[in-house]
Formats: sequence, structure tokens, C-alpha cells
Amino acid sequence: MNIINFILIFIVPLIIICLIILRFYLAPKITMFDDDKRVKNFRSMDKVFPSKVIHRPVKPYNFQENLRDLNISYNFQDETRRMADFLQRTGNTGFLIVKNDIIVYEKYSLGYKKSDKKTSWSVAKGFISALIGIAVNEGYIESINDPITKYMPELKVSGYNNVPIKHILQMSSGINFSEAYEDKSSDINELLYKLFLYMRPMEKVILNYSAKRASGEYFEYVSLNTQILGLLLRRVTGEDIVSYLEKKLWQPMGAESDAYWLTDMYGTEVTFCGMNCTLRDYAKFGLVYLHNGYFNGKQIIPKSWVKESIIPDSSYLQPGATDEMYFRWGYQYHWWIPEGSNGDYCATGAWGQYIYINPEKNFVGVKTGSSNSILRSIDDLETVVLFRAIANELDES
Repeated sequence: MNIINFILIFIVPLIIICLIILRFYLAPKITMFDDDKRVKNFRSMDKVFPSKVIHRPVKPYNFQENLRDLNISYNFQDETRRMADFLQRTGNTGFLIVKNDIIVYEKYSLGYKKSDKKTSWSVAKGFISALIGIAVNEGYIESINDPITKYMPELKVSGYNNVPIKHILQMSSGINFSEAYEDKSSDINELLYKLFLYMRPMEKVILNYSAKRASGEYFEYVSLNTQILGLLLRRVTGEDIVSYLEKKLWQPMGAESDAYWLTDMYGTEVTFCGMNCTLRDYAKFGLVYLHNGYFNGKQIIPKSWVKESIIPDSSYLQPGATDEMYFRWGYQYHWWIPEGSNGDYCATGAWGQYIYINPEKNFVGVKTGSSNSILRSIDDLETVVLFRAIANELDES
């Protein structure tokens, strides 16, 4: 075989295959957060990553609506600001307010529509917490004080050996894992490379991390903790996350639309960030918590679990005790408690995703976005100030 034939038969097809892989598999992942692609990607993550569908029920719960204009003013950092300006400045894509179980405000921006499935980022962690509570109630997990290795003995070789499930829920596992999103060599970024560039299975990747301190002593936000909890759920229930969520949460709460959850290359859910659904269904999940686990005529999550999930029970988890990186918010079972809380709490995700719950005001707020910063920022504080201002305005009107 001469060199020309060799090139035509072997080299050219290889180059074509490599270009196809780069164009259709690698490029969407590498450029996912680029400024000119982020808005589109955040409503079509199933085009970037593998995913599984969470099916809606035959008879969804239908919201009542009483829509009104809510361009209110509020005070932040000694300034009077307006809601519309803040939403535009922070790259808001969807904003939904529910008062007394009625939608009173709903607006979509930057090309988003009501039917779009918006990605949640770390708001997904709240769903995993809910499923843990359901699994405990159903007897799959005897106690959250049990060590994780009682159910997942393979973790004995890792820093999770003998760590109580409760400490993992509270982000106090002591695991040696860097959540520095801006550092391309951090553990959180390396984890994504391992899963989607090197195509390693999730179950193998999680064994690589040691402990850097004893658990139950210090709050450190680590997404790996939520991934461990997701794998725990798969192990004890014998079901995929999407199947268990669909049966125990999605259909009972009357979701309006199918949702989907992102997976690794082998079908294992990426549980620290993989939920994608409409704002209305994020709001229904918020209403389940607002009503102490009871919604759509059913006790979906145990009331005791909801109560336990949102009241920090250790000194280092109290509002004001966590370090400045997290704006001194409190934390419990994957839910944030802002400073100055009068019972309000929230799930938050990078780039401006929120479910905010205010039981005193019978109020749920949902926000999705594609802001310019992945980091927790001053925008997190301002978002809570805005939600509180809206809740107060509606309470008085």
C-alpha cells in the first residue's frame, strides 16, 4: 500500500471522526459557559449532556392566577433600587411569584418561555434532600446518624469512611474537595472533566478523595457531598434518581411538565446540579416545603423532615457563623438560611437560580438567570432583599 492510499483509507477518516467528536461532543461542553452561549444552553442542557426524563402525571395541579405589576422599589446598600433594573442587571431569564398558592407575577426574558426547562445548578440539591427524607420515612435509611459506609461500604477507602449521613447533608463531611469554580484545576472542575471528557463512571470517581478534617465540626460547601447522597439513594432504593423522584415527588405534587435530570455517560444522575424543569414546577416544589410537605392533597415529604431540614442545629451552621465566602448564611440539610431570617430560607444555584420560601408570608419566589458570575456574589444578598420586599408589599396590599 502506497502512502497516498494509506492516508486516504486510514488518516483522512480518522481526522473526520476526530472533527465530528470535537464539533458535536466536546465543543458544546467546552464552550457551555461562554457569554454568547450560556443563555441558550441553560434552557437546553439535554443538548449538551446525557439526561433522563422525569414524567409528569396525567392530571397535573393547575395554578390559579391573579397577575399584577410588581416593579417595586427596595433598599439595598443604602440605595433605593427597582426590581426591573435588578432583574436586567443580573441576566434574569425567569421570575415567578406565588402568594397564597396563586401566581401573582410571571415574566420571562432573554428569549425564555414558560415551557422552557431551565437548569437549576445547585437548586437541585434541595430535591436530593427531599428524597433523602422520603427514603428515611420509608425505612430505606434507618437513621441519618448512620455512617454512610453502613450502606456504601466501598467508601471505606475514601474520606467518607464512617462519616454520618447527617454531616454530609450539612456540608460538614470534612472531605478534601475544592469547590473553587474559577480555578480550572479545582476538584469540582476536575470532576466534570473526568465524567465528560475522560468518560469515567461516577461510582469510580467518588473514591478518589481523602478527608482533611473530622466531620461534624466545620461547614464547607462541597458538591461531592450531594453526589454521594444521590448514590446512596440509588443504592438503598434500588431505583434511579429519576424513577424515585418521579414516583415520590414529581407526580404526587402534580407537576405540569416533564422534567429531565443530567447523567454521566453511563446513566448515573449528576445529583449536585442536574435538575431541569419549568419555573412553575420549581414553584410547586417550593410549595411542598412551604406547606410542611403537604401539597396537592397529599403528604409528600414528612412534615418532621421539612422542619428539621431548615433549622440549623449546630453552632457552626447558624446564620452569621459561616465564613464570609457564603455571606454568613446559615445552612442545614441542603437549604440556606439568610441572616436576619424570620423563618425564610432558600435553595440557590450558580449564575442566579433560586427557590425562595417565606412561610410567614405564605410566599414562594423562583428566579432563573445567566448572570456573569458563577460565584456566590453580592447578588445573592440582593435577591433575598428583593424577595422579602415583594413578600412585604403583597402582604400589605
